[in-house]
Amino acid sequence: MDILSSLSEEFRLLNGSAPELVCFAPGRVNLIGEHTDYNGGHVFPCALSLGTWVAAARRNDGHCRYYSMNFSLSGLTDRAPGQRSEKDGRDWTRYPEGVIETFRAAGYLVDSGLDLVYYGNIPSGSGLSSSASLEVATGTALRELFGLNITLPEIARLSQTAENSYVGVNCGIMDQFASAMGKRDHAIFLDTGSLHYRYAPLKLQEECILICNSKVKHSLASSGYNDRRRECEEALRDLNAVHPLKALCELSPEEFDTIADKIQSPVCRRRAKHAVY
Repeated sequence: MDILSSLSEEFRLLNGSAPELVCFAPGRVNLIGEHTDYNGGHVFPCALSLGTWVAAARRNDGHCRYYSMNFSLSGLTDRAPGQRSEKDGRDWTRYPEGVIETFRAAGYLVDSGLDLVYYGNIPSGSGLSSSASLEVATGTALRELFGLNITLPEIARLSQTAENSYVGVNCGIMDQFASAMGKRDHAIFLDTGSLHYRYAPLKLQEECILICNSKVKHSLASSGYNDRRRECEEALRDLNAVHPLKALCELSPEEFDTIADKIQSPVCRRRAKHAVY
């Protein structure tokens, strides 16, 4: 499949004209650092060649129209100005919709409607950040279409805000940052507390990273992910009574051990220990 040609042709058939641009954002796999990104710790992801493409053009009205080649049965979704989809997490359009609203709330001038046609080749629900890829592709399209003075790390931050506030998934910054800042033949060593990062060469020659799709669907919105974050936040509140902290991963393992007994719940104590260690 020639993705660019197919996507552009689908856009033309739906909207009667060619897109103004096509943008791509990759998925990611994380090599080490699980449940550390929302606790201010380090992660080590790398971008994939799989990802999400969006063909986009501005409209002369305030309507935003969304279509996915992956969900053809869902048809074209047309949102009038001010109209929002239900906050139940089931409608995929909540992700790009949330990015557009978050950009506007941050003061970026997105002053027209949009026609947006998407195609992604990340297996849905595989845990490879298809949602972050969708968000970052949308944010990149907004930057290019409206000439916005916004950096890729800021696109990542606003995409995370959209997923937290608009979709209702209390994720950390890793997925969006890896999608926005991914670099060929490199992984990213990222301090999620400060957003300081550096690229680490990852030139795989006779080796490869093997990702197995178990076909078991993965959804942050319906999994225990938000529970884990809530438990870590409870642990942080307990620790703040004796040691002011912004995030659990500000502690070294040795520092954590001296005050771990201040965490009331044994379950929350285990969650916190995992993040710190």
